[in-house]
Amino acid sequence: MNGTVTPTTSGTYDFVVVSNRLPVDRVFEPDGSASWTRSPGGLVTALEPVMRQNEGAWIGWGGQPDLEFEPFDSGGIRVIPVVLSDDDIGNYYEGFSNDTLWPLYHDVIAPPSFHREWWDSYVEVNQRFADAAAAASAPGAVVWVQDYQLQLVPKLLRELRPDLTIGFFNHIPFPPYGIYSQLPWRTQIVEGLLGADVIGFQRVADASNFQRAVRRLKGYVTKGSQVEVPLIDRSPGVRVFGEIKRQGSFRTVVARAFPISIDASSFEALARTPAIQERAHQIREELGNPKTIMLGVDRLDYTKGIGHRLKAYGELLAEGRLSSEDVTLVQVANPSRERVQAYMALRDEIELTVGRINGDYGTIAHVPISYQHHGFPREEMVALYLAADVMLVTALRDGMNLVAKEYVACRFDEDGVLVLSEFAGASDELKRALLINPHDIDGLKETILQAVSMPKRDRAARMRSLRKRVIEHDVSRWSADFLKVLESRAHHGSPGHPL
Repeated sequence: MNGTVTPTTSGTYDFVVVSNRLPVDRVFEPDGSASWTRSPGGLVTALEPVMRQNEGAWIGWGGQPDLEFEPFDSGGIRVIPVVLSDDDIGNYYEGFSNDTLWPLYHDVIAPPSFHREWWDSYVEVNQRFADAAAAASAPGAVVWVQDYQLQLVPKLLRELRPDLTIGFFNHIPFPPYGIYSQLPWRTQIVEGLLGADVIGFQRVADASNFQRAVRRLKGYVTKGSQVEVPLIDRSPGVRVFGEIKRQGSFRTVVARAFPISIDASSFEALARTPAIQERAHQIREELGNPKTIMLGVDRLDYTKGIGHRLKAYGELLAEGRLSSEDVTLVQVANPSRERVQAYMALRDEIELTVGRINGDYGTIAHVPISYQHHGFPREEMVALYLAADVMLVTALRDGMNLVAKEYVACRFDEDGVLVLSEFAGASDELKRALLINPHDIDGLKETILQAVSMPKRDRAARMRSLRKRVIEHDVSRWSADFLKVLESRAHHGSPGHPL
């Protein structure tokens, strides 16, 4: 079986989310039995409340090759699988998605690879997801497609089910045209995205980059956040010097920024529990009660600037401006894409750097860096956020960075300092953080020193402002804003729907 779902005329679900991964993970117990648990990812955190409210269906891959199972209900969400083989995972996911699109969309921090067989797999798997969505969706349903792995799905789905209202949200950056133009399949990707009624991006700059690509590659007219997409017109002379003549009818596609957020209230509620607060005190004791704990929480990815962070900290230790007795850096590096060569090399580089710094500047009682190459449950993460005096987010390029918002949400005590890269989408909103250019190592060092020595009154003033923004603009507002615009597109001509 190749995992293809043959679309029927219509399914039964009025609200369908399509993403590369399902909102649940399959785990195996010691006795060999398998069960499903909620996934810890940011996308699941963002969409789970919306799915429960609308009793929707979620279409995605189960996380293991050739994993076939019947659809089932999980926490009010219908889970519908798409099967991926080992070859699919190697070519569509690890190949085109994560070794072509990911580095290209993140400003070519690592060189992207362009392989035609990867592209062929990407097309085939995107068709499979579109088929599954078409089969599950009720007449006039709303379908919300998620992220860069599925950029062809909106057009493919529109061809299968023109009655649907289709949204797409890009969780990673969309690059400037000078970078995007390197992609051999640049036009096909733009055409795939334009199959949606609403295309959401993290930042205004990302939406502008996409619109410029549309103008350059398709010649379509853009006005504000709207793109005029001509309906199919095969008459002679439609194109003149790359421009579309203003004849016939147009679809209007909205392409604009919708900055994603978190379920801020749930993070604060956890932070206020006595057990979590006690665990935060325990963490400080386990680290030897340093004056300052700095924290980095990242996927082990070359876009996160972990090496820049370590370099700045190592130089401060070498110069005697910080000491390991006073300041400890806790670096949580979640394993990521460990079969991709660039990620294997990055892990070696980071672990060598950590070992060198600890060897050079550690003492019997104090280690400068506590390095954790594994994930933690949410409860432990919240305790770490409470224990940390300084949060370091030094991304070289990041669509949003929800860790920055999680840290702020947890600090109900109005303490702690957020050091935030201006190249993370969160910097557009969290303006009272200490904003840095992570490539400027000297500037990063000075900002770290500023964070470590900041008076409590200044810390509290900044954190109050940051918390106001995160609490008022939470994940519920994000999804409501997107769906409100999507609903308005449905009322422009698509059948009614329940949202």
